[in-house]
Amino acid sequence: MGKSIKEVMTSDVRACKPNANVVEAAKLMAKEDVGPIPVVEGGRLVGLVTDRDIVVRVIAEGRDPKSTTVGEIASRDLVTVSPDENLDDALKLLADQQVRRLPVVDGERLVGIVSQADIARLGKDKKTGEVVEEISR
Repeated sequence: MGKSIKEVMTSDVRACKPNANVVEAAKLMAKEDVGPIPVVEGGRLVGLVTDRDIVVRVIAEGRDPKSTTVGEIASRDLVTVSPDENLDDALKLLADQQVRRLPVVDGERLVGIVSQADIARLGKDKKTGEVVEEISR
């Protein structure tokens, strides 16, 4: 059997609460140099907010980023993986969903995040390269 998600995921993930405003989320994105920020309430993953969500759902609509909460704009219909899932399944999920990162949850609890780059670094084979290329199109 191949390697599992827990072997490559980032477990020290910065997250926001749903009542945080969009400015706080954007500052966290800038500080951590990331696009997506998980939205967590009581340890449970309840959403994901991306830099694109901020642009499309706040800036483009003329909303005030200081009074708009992350909970109002976060995506809630999330695709996630478990820490024990194997990398091949995660790669397939990334490609099928056309996403670059997947939150890693144990039950409903956020335990990490895994990116296509995390998997690509580990899997130097041809299949991994093809999947990463597919996601990036």
